Amino acid sequence: MRNLLVVVDMQNDFIDGSLGTKEAVAIVDNVIAEKEDITVTLVGLCTDICVVSNAILIKAYLSEIPVKVIASCCAGVTPESHEAALTTMRMCQVQVE
Repeated sequence: MRNLLVVVDMQNDFIDGSLGTKEAVAIVDNVIAEKEDITVTLVGLCTDICVVSNAILIKAYLSEIPVKVIASCCAGVTPESHEAALTTMRMCQVQVE
């Protein structure tokens, strides 16, 4: 099994944003084609904004692959909103470690 580490909101969008290229867009299809062999792991900022939204989008689009979040490598706007986001992700079948 291959693992895919997604670091959320640490860089600008290099896929289809202002720094994106057609080559960057092309690799997205390769990832999707290999989805049975991939676990997506998310870390980063902010748990309650970007991490939760990306985790749920990935899970919705690639519902058969494991999606996990490493809670100790994420931080929210507040500790309470961090915990609320983790609860939301668990309810949406995202594995929280």
